[in-house]
Amino acid sequence: MPTVVKRNGTRVEFDVNKMRGSLNLALRKRPVSTEDVDAAVARIQERLLVSGLREIGTGYLGELVMSELRKLDQVAYVRFASVYKSFEDIGEFVKAIDEIQVPLKP
Repeated sequence: MPTVVKRNGTRVEFDVNKMRGSLNLALRKRPVSTEDVDAAVARIQERLLVSGLREIGTGYLGELVMSELRKLDQVAYVRFASVYKSFEDIGEFVKAIDEIQVPLKP
């Protein structure tokens, strides 16, 4: 797996448990099965492996997680996006909700 480059420039090993924890936190008390979460984790890992990249930024990883959350649960997507993108006002929530309304590309 690629090394993750944090926003402050430090590098850490990719930690699937940390990523899964972020997904589970966003999905807390949402009607999404463990199997669906496992499949999302597997898809993210697969994308990272086939990318051929040796390093990835946390921004790229966050975008992959948001993409999967958008497919799994809209509320979880907005929860994750609000933290990941550091929403500061209601307008940013509205923008995230508007993004959900746009159909996903296959």
